[in-house]
Amino acid sequence: EIVQGLEARALVLSSTGPHFTAGMDLSVFAQSTLGTATVAERKAFRAKLEELQQTFHALAEAPFPVIAAVQGGCIGGGVDMATACCLRYATRDAYFVIQEINLGMMADVGTFNRLPKQLPEAVVRELGYTGDKLGAERAERLGFVNGLFESHETLVEGALAVARRIAAKAPVAVAATKEMVSYSRDHSVAESFAYLNALQPGIFSIE
Repeated sequence: EIVQGLEARALVLSSTGPHFTAGMDLSVFAQSTLGTATVAERKAFRAKLEELQQTFHALAEAPFPVIAAVQGGCIGGGVDMATACCLRYATRDAYFVIQEINLGMMADVGTFNRLPKQLPEAVVRELGYTGDKLGAERAERLGFVNGLFESHETLVEGALAVARRIAAKAPVAVAATKEMVSYSRDHSVAESFAYLNALQPGIFSIE
């Protein structure tokens, strides 16, 4: 939902059809001129990789929460995208697949950078090594998914309801909370207190 003249306070990513996403179109690789045989090719490869990663960094670093509403398959690059979101809701028939290993590749756009902070390491290894499905029920039990819905329609409605509750809060405080949780995830308790003590005076307002 877009309200004219207002800044975004929450973003819901959803899709239509039976699946959330099948991931990257593999024909991209067939048409690609990327190689790694020379220094120049490796440099170009890295630049392209960083460009792809930035698309999901943008979600993770946005100054508002991003919510994924997942139905059916969330495959390959879809998992990279889902890990960059703050919250994930799913239909009961949804599943997540680190598809890259099934193609003789390693996931490289965020899955192995973010997922080990969101799931137990042994589970990430299992999914990364086997390419097996992580069903929505198990994903919720493990804390990767915030809630389950019976249908695509109720899923989107539910995700939008959460977004509306977030949007009703002070946007500066929500942005600071997102930033603080992300910082604490990646730093020690002592470092996170020092960061909080520097951040809070900049955003606190009696008004």
